[in-house]
Amino acid sequence: MAVPKYYEFIPFIIKFLSDNHTKTIKEITEYCAFEFKLSDAERKEKISSGQNKLYSRVSWANTYLKKAGLVESPKRGTVRLTAAGREACKNNLSDITLEYLNNFDSFKKFKNNIGDKSKNKKDQNFEVSQIKNESPQEQIELALQELNDELISELMVEVSKISPYEFEKLVVRLLIKMGYGDMEKNKDAVTKKSDDEGIDGIISADKFGFDSIYIQAKQWKSDNSIGRPEIQRFLGALAGQGASKGIFITTSQFSKGAVEFASKQLHSKIVLVDGRQLAKLMIEYNLGVSTIATYEVKRIDSDFFDEYIN
Repeated sequence: MAVPKYYEFIPFIIKFLSDNHTKTIKEITEYCAFEFKLSDAERKEKISSGQNKLYSRVSWANTYLKKAGLVESPKRGTVRLTAAGREACKNNLSDITLEYLNNFDSFKKFKNNIGDKSKNKKDQNFEVSQIKNESPQEQIELALQELNDELISELMVEVSKISPYEFEKLVVRLLIKMGYGDMEKNKDAVTKKSDDEGIDGIISADKFGFDSIYIQAKQWKSDNSIGRPEIQRFLGALAGQGASKGIFITTSQFSKGAVEFASKQLHSKIVLVDGRQLAKLMIEYNLGVSTIATYEVKRIDSDFFDEYIN
């Protein structure tokens, strides 16, 4: 038989985890291969990017279960049932489908992050089957959005694990990748904690050091919020340095009051970058990520054929 679709693995993953033990993705993949009686050739089959098809599809089934809150990863590469997952085990396992996952708000929110980008959608409750109704090119775009959304989540988790000092150095490396100065000029951009005076880093925006950008980096939990007082203190620190440009970067988010206060400053320019924006910039400038596959979408070159027709 052919390697099953990713969603066909969902009930089998729940079944395998029903003993409430933590399993690795590799163990889950082996179990699914055994349950579906896949041949050696089918187990080794690859998709166009070169990844193992079975492992890729099992991993995506696990990702969807995680987004629904039925499983969790106590550490990288491992999976176990949550309380919601254990509750799901009480149902008929064959009923645990994509449609079943759509009953969970966290899963619908995850899908809405992809589906609500379509301006013509009247219903914000993105249906699981929606992607099947899109054109082939739209399906590719939606899939890329989904891949990036998952990558953003993974990046935010990894960034939260590093030390505050390393986070400040990461921010400087990102700004350099974005074109603000160079590594040699900014090798000492991160300030010492003992005398930082409210500034975590100073980066030269040009090669001669005429223009400097002052940095505040807050490695807070993603569900926390940076309020107006934090931005006011940063503004005061800028004034103390005689500076007019600052970037406040956090792994969390900014309150409405913080955003409004920053936007109203006339004499100082303060740019706010929240956790999601930080992850997007890391992806855009290839910091902490690597490319595993590149796809080309081609179309007819009308100009080429017009030469023959005319």
